[in-house]
Amino acid sequence: MQQETELQQQARIRHEVEENLVQLFAPEDEALRTTITATKEAGLPAIHINPLQGKLLQVLAAACNAQKILEIGSLAGYSGIWLARALPPTGRLITLEVSPAHAEVVQRSFEQAGVADRAEVRVGSAHESLPQLVDQAPFDLVFIDADKPSYPHYLDWAIRLSRPGSIIVADNCIRAGQALSESALDDQGAAGLYQYNLQTLKHPRLRAIALAMDEDYTDGFNIAVVLPEA
Repeated sequence: MQQETELQQQARIRHEVEENLVQLFAPEDEALRTTITATKEAGLPAIHINPLQGKLLQVLAAACNAQKILEIGSLAGYSGIWLARALPPTGRLITLEVSPAHAEVVQRSFEQAGVADRAEVRVGSAHESLPQLVDQAPFDLVFIDADKPSYPHYLDWAIRLSRPGSIIVADNCIRAGQALSESALDDQGAAGLYQYNLQTLKHPRLRAIALAMDEDYTDGFNIAVVLPEA
């Protein structure tokens, strides 16, 4: 019983710390809160990034002086708002969304957040859309948050569409440990995430780390920096 009490205290402290961090560093405004509501109303899963992850994306965008950002997987536009707000007025965010219905929700979210002038939603399979972006490369930051089995494929394209110093971020790359060990794989999604993590570690042009910062610190980002060619 004493052990359970200590675990409960630790969980309460973690939650309090996270709430205080959000209030101090990443408070949500009305546009972001409205996007969460739109996610529910559209019947989309509540799997958007948390506010601290959104603010981290903005910090990373500033670190690489991002002028062009590519997002693979839009959901309802929550992460896209954080990303677009990191850009200068002349910057550009392109977000890829496979569902036309979801893309309409994203477009409304961008308009309500006042970033529609710098954020574009492209509808269709990312497998088909990514080759069409070669002429618009390089992108300074790429955020991947789409179908998990395709993550290794998306990483190949992210590197191709980047430059030395670009930052590639992928969500859900811990997944309660399932994406960190071959022995823990139980589905194609986990297998894709595990392969993605391995590729970021082994690729000669990447330097990467994974950070647990979501789902009570059981999930989070893989963050990789693109290095110059040897």
